[in-house]
Amino acid sequence: MRKPVIGVIPLYDKDRDSYWMLPAYFKGLKTAGALPVMLPLENLEDCEQMTELCDGLLFTGGQDVDPALYGEEKIEACGEPCPARDHLDAALLRVALEKDLPVLGICRGLQLINACLGGTLWQDLPSQRGAGRNHRMERPYDRAEHPVALTGPLAELYGAEELGVNSCHHQGIKTLAPCLQPMAVAEDGLVEAFFHPAQRFLWAVQWHPEFFDPMTGPGVPIFRAFAEAAAKTEK
Repeated sequence: MRKPVIGVIPLYDKDRDSYWMLPAYFKGLKTAGALPVMLPLENLEDCEQMTELCDGLLFTGGQDVDPALYGEEKIEACGEPCPARDHLDAALLRVALEKDLPVLGICRGLQLINACLGGTLWQDLPSQRGAGRNHRMERPYDRAEHPVALTGPLAELYGAEELGVNSCHHQGIKTLAPCLQPMAVAEDGLVEAFFHPAQRFLWAVQWHPEFFDPMTGPGVPIFRAFAEAAAKTEK
């Protein structure tokens, strides 16, 4: 039986001028029955062909999203963006939307998708948003730090109204893009997951499902739902 191929956006180390990958992303996808393949960062003109090779795209974590993408000036507390990632992610998202290709965003992936579709971000939650839940937990990350209230597809997936998630981010959604709908919200009101109702499968989560046990952890249903959607992509 053919496994769905998932194109995974690489992580980038500026100091080493190196592309790299967290094995946990691959383990989560492989356990769900998919075949993960790391994509290159260059050649924006090749985005069309990249998506032809893939049944779905995983937008991974990484550097802060450039505030220019959502019309803001960068503040001091915002981390250094990665222009190559911002440009490639945005280009691949455009093609994925046109082709109705399944997409899963994780952490930065959620933030990037929201910004590209017309939403805005908190560049730094502690300094800009003030009091609220601490969203930057200490290691280890394979445990729940706080609950999120589930609605929509995630509530249906888990058969529950609440889910414990990990939390290791300092940026987050300020305003949700008009075309998106929330499906998980933290106790302090921060949107931590959304979906695009007009797309076959476009989900994104602020937490890191890949850090949980790939066989039995709470991230398994999300990777499985993504892989099942990708398996239905027509070639």
